[in-house]
Amino acid sequence: MQQGITPGIMYLLVANTAIFILQLAMPNAGLARTFGLVPYDIIHRLTLWQPLTYMFLHGGFFHIFFNMLTLWMFGSDLERQWGTREFLKFYFICGIGAGIITFLLTLNSTVPTIGASGAIFAVLVAFAVLYPNRIVFLFIFPIKVKYLVTGLIAIGVVAAWSQSHDGIAHFTHLGGAAIGYLYLKQDWRLSFLMRPLRQWRFKRRVQVAAKQNRHSTGLMDEVDRILDRINEVGYENISEKEKKVLENASRQLSDKKD
Repeated sequence: MQQGITPGIMYLLVANTAIFILQLAMPNAGLARTFGLVPYDIIHRLTLWQPLTYMFLHGGFFHIFFNMLTLWMFGSDLERQWGTREFLKFYFICGIGAGIITFLLTLNSTVPTIGASGAIFAVLVAFAVLYPNRIVFLFIFPIKVKYLVTGLIAIGVVAAWSQSHDGIAHFTHLGGAAIGYLYLKQDWRLSFLMRPLRQWRFKRRVQVAAKQNRHSTGLMDEVDRILDRINEVGYENISEKEKKVLENASRQLSDKKD
């Protein structure tokens, strides 16, 4: 595991720590009720910001300490692999999604849910999916990440099923874990979502060129076939010949534009 703090992790650590200090400095300001996730208030007072803001509040030193330690330990490699923008997108989608799930499951609750744990559980799941055999230490005992995360989720399921009143938002944890897993399996990354738009733009450029040059009809048909194949198997799985066709078509279009 590489050392150092990546930019996105640093932003989150600073923001969470600063808000925690504000909580300590203003204990009677009602920040948890105003900015924590309170399903009753969302319905009756339209506090629609809460599924976002609840992620930055914490219930005590150990709450924020372990959340931020886990974020740094497991989030850094994800950010290095995905990039800061993709990592932060993943973090906030999963954290907000966990809040929405909590809201839907506890519509009449007036108890604030606070903490980044929903997003943190998503980070843990993503790490376990990408690096399942990475060894970490649970106190002094070495354990593979996939077993650690599976165990944490199992504990959360049992606690949620038994309606444990331990003050821990198990539904939020499980919601974050579920959304994180779906995110990876469905590939909601920005680069993936932008692929259809890039293909449409490229196809459009070929069509425009074809109207200007009758000899481009065969090229457009071939490009259509290759783009359809990319949709089926992905760009990395098409042949080198097909990649060269796309490169030549793109170069021809650039020359025509110049």
